[in-house]
Amino acid sequence: MSSTTPQDVLATGKLNLRAALIERIGGYMTAHAIGVATELGLPDLIGTGSRTGAELAATTGTHEPSLRRLLRTLVAVGIAEEPEPGRFTLTGIGSQLRADSPDSLHNFARMFCHPIFLTSWQSLHHTVSTGERAFDHVHGMGVYDWLAQHGETSTLFNEAMSEESRISAGQLAAGYDFPATGTVVDLGGGDGTLLTAILTARPELRGIVFDSPSGVAEAAAALGKAGLSDRCDVRAGDFFQSVPGEGDLYIIKSVFQDWGDDEARAILRTVRAHMPAAATLLIVGTVLPETADTAAPVAYFTDINMMVMTGGQERTEGEFRALLAETGFTVRSVGLGQAGPLSVIQAVPTAAA
Repeated sequence: MSSTTPQDVLATGKLNLRAALIERIGGYMTAHAIGVATELGLPDLIGTGSRTGAELAATTGTHEPSLRRLLRTLVAVGIAEEPEPGRFTLTGIGSQLRADSPDSLHNFARMFCHPIFLTSWQSLHHTVSTGERAFDHVHGMGVYDWLAQHGETSTLFNEAMSEESRISAGQLAAGYDFPATGTVVDLGGGDGTLLTAILTARPELRGIVFDSPSGVAEAAAALGKAGLSDRCDVRAGDFFQSVPGEGDLYIIKSVFQDWGDDEARAILRTVRAHMPAAATLLIVGTVLPETADTAAPVAYFTDINMMVMTGGQERTEGEFRALLAETGFTVRSVGLGQAGPLSVIQAVPTAAA
């Protein structure tokens, strides 16, 4: 018979709750561990095989005992495994940190573990207390102004956003019923990752990538590499002022999360003023449930990260519908999860609804 008592069960339950909270408190330690491992190139050095801590230390020029402790921590959080003492392999999660992985989040990890993010998050209390952006409080300017002055980090940021977009871009390209012909305008399209997926899947369409000068800095090269230069234009501009007026379908993906409601309305009014009356608008992004739950924590991490970094926010379906109605659009459909982890809201100018 078991000698476990009700008191033992209660104590075990309390210990598990305690451990769960401590793990969450230590979340920043996980981020730092992943960031350092990625900067050192450990995921690429391990690759699809296995390496000892001694081999990795020799290759990276690091202190072997300290590196082994970092590797053990990566095992503890599911990034790596230690099949035998001192030898390490990557898990499926950890393999995404390899730069050569088709599902790579290598640059995404480097960007989100970058000091400009970490130091901004240290001022979360300031944002919660005042409503002001922590990034501006720490760095003395907005994040996009800062990136425009730091070319190397701006390039990393664009690469990170491209990695983050890859899966949802493929899902949207495969799953949305695009028109047979016409021009797709990607507003805030960065290096053209989304349009590359769409135009590759739909060879009858043409495209325009529109973003700030720093945002589209790598677009021409990326589109050229994909063999799409003759079917896709790259244009720099400010979507608070104007957008290309010859589109049949306008896509705004993962943009509104960067902005508060006033700025979101301003962007939508600009689009409404310049797009043809018969065109369609797609908003691709996170749609939060009306009440918070534990189903998709990443959505809430993104929401609060936007609060810290840009003053933006994620929104519920009701909040999106209100913004669109106020700026002259009528929602035709909301496809929750239609683009991988992201949703697709289809709207048209109200006069054409």
